[in-house]
Amino acid sequence: MARILGGIASSHTPTLGFALDQNKQNDPAWAPIFADYAPVQKWLMEKQPDVLLMIFNDHVTSFFFDHYSAFTLGIGESYAVADEGGGVRALPPIQGHPGLSHHIALGLVADEFDMSFFQDKPLDHGCFSPLSLLWPHEPQWPGAIIPLVVGVLQFPIPSAKRCYKLGQSLRKAIESYPEDLKVVVVGTGGLSHQIHGERAGFNNPEWDAKFLGLIEKDPQRLTEITHAEYAKLGGMESSEVIMWLIMRGALSSNVKKIHQSYYLPSMCGIATVIYENEASDPLPERNQEYVERMNAQLKGIEELQGTYPYTHARSVKAYRLNKFLHDLIHPAHRAAFKADPEAAFEAAGLTGEERELVRSRNWRGMIHYGVIFFMLEKFGAVVGVSNLHIYAAMRGETLQEFQKSRNTKALYSVAGKEGTANLAWDKK
Repeated sequence: MARILGGIASSHTPTLGFALDQNKQNDPAWAPIFADYAPVQKWLMEKQPDVLLMIFNDHVTSFFFDHYSAFTLGIGESYAVADEGGGVRALPPIQGHPGLSHHIALGLVADEFDMSFFQDKPLDHGCFSPLSLLWPHEPQWPGAIIPLVVGVLQFPIPSAKRCYKLGQSLRKAIESYPEDLKVVVVGTGGLSHQIHGERAGFNNPEWDAKFLGLIEKDPQRLTEITHAEYAKLGGMESSEVIMWLIMRGALSSNVKKIHQSYYLPSMCGIATVIYENEASDPLPERNQEYVERMNAQLKGIEELQGTYPYTHARSVKAYRLNKFLHDLIHPAHRAAFKADPEAAFEAAGLTGEERELVRSRNWRGMIHYGVIFFMLEKFGAVVGVSNLHIYAAMRGETLQEFQKSRNTKALYSVAGKEGTANLAWDKK
């Protein structure tokens, strides 16, 4: 089974990445930061975790306000560094762990957390600023991450109590995963700071010290504090510290603090902490019972022949092909595909198998491969194939054979001005 070695708390200010990239290790203003992270680096080197579960918030880089979620779990195979306006940092992409992340997703949803999921999005300084000081990364990272992005910028945001409960659910999910993995949970953000309005520059070291004591000894007390109280005590942007409660909730009730540091150079209290589980609290349900509950909603689905639930595993496997077909909603991509399909395949990096599925209009083959039907519907609209033609092909029937099972012989596709030129099947 996977096991949680402990938890790390770290600020994620862009200061960290800036200082590292500008080689400020010996600069008097910056040297304390590097000294504070050295014990964390040493602990990780000794423990050699396979996976870091990174809890952070995106700073309106990859997740904009056109769709903003409370809890968003990364389910992909790798994660690149985001460009935040100054160019991409010289860090390699880091591997994900799809197996564990898909298992965690099942567990959180079974515990009634309404999650969002993502892949193919770069991560900003919320993740990579602390990560670049925690783990060596040349020529590559020593392990994988699972990113958990928390929406703390646009209110309403999750309560501190909800975050703590999410951490408790995370622990159950991680410790029921059947593979022998070593996992460290990393909570990032804060401490006290405010970076907007006339109160910009507010700090409260006394509150930071009290918070550090409470999260170690009495995290339940921190779950009772409202966002307004957190803002009063630590500044508006210190609402990030609720993400530390996710990390703390994933640990045992009693923890052993291995290391703690605090430094306030300018705008944000920068802290690092390491906790190890003091004793393993009994889980509320046995692993087997929990795993059965995780999978209860789709139990028996395999008995429905010709039915393929669109799971995270299928989504990750067929992401490239689904994305190629999804991009047909963009006029420029549509035009490029129609003008020169092979060039469009090459530009998208489709594999030989994926290209042949599209060339041959192998509708059933694409479903088997992992394409979701609604991409086939878009593809059909572009190439002049009705939905009914696609349904028939998936059943291995001619259109005429399939229509015998329908109440009418009506044909249709998605609606749109451009598509009317493709409706030869509707003009017969």
